[in-house]
Amino acid sequence: MKKLVVVMELLTETIAEHSPSAYELDRKKPMPTLLHGAIQANLIVQVAINYPNQFRIASEVTLATKPDGSTPDLVLYPAGALDFKNDPSRRTDAPLLAVEIQSASQSTKDMVAKLEPYFYFGLQSCWIVVPELQAILVYDTPFHYTFFHENDMLKDTILNIEIPLAKVFA
Repeated sequence: MKKLVVVMELLTETIAEHSPSAYELDRKKPMPTLLHGAIQANLIVQVAINYPNQFRIASEVTLATKPDGSTPDLVLYPAGALDFKNDPSRRTDAPLLAVEIQSASQSTKDMVAKLEPYFYFGLQSCWIVVPELQAILVYDTPFHYTFFHENDMLKDTILNIEIPLAKVFA
C-alpha cells in the first residue's frame, strides 16, 4: 500500500510538472527560457539600433487574430507616439511584422501553423526563429520564406530590414 502511495505521489508530481501554466494557457505557447529571452532582447536591440525612429517594437502584444487571438514574441508597428489613454488588451490593428521564437517543445508544424492567421490579419512579414539551428525564416506570405542562418545577414525585403544574425545569436 505504501508503494502505491509513493507511485501515485510521483505520478501526480510528474503530471503537475508537465501541466501548462496560466501563462502558457493564456498565450497558447510555452514558457520562455533564458535562450528565448536573450534572442528576443538581441532582436529588439538590433532593430532599435539599426532603425531608430522607424519602428515601434514591442514584446508579448496580444493580437485579435482569428479564431482565438495570438501573442507573438515580438511585433513591429510603424513608429509613433504611444496612446496612454487607449491601450486595448487585444490589438485590432495589424503590426507590420510578427516574430515567433521556437521553443524546444514546439514543432516546426506548430510554428508554421501560426502564419496564416497572421497574414490574414494583415501582417506584411513574419519571422520564425529556430534557436537550435541559429536560423531565422523570413516569410513574405504564409507559403514562402527565405532561410537565413549562422553568420548570414537577415534581409527582409518587404520591410527593408537587414540584421546580422551573428548579433542575434550572440
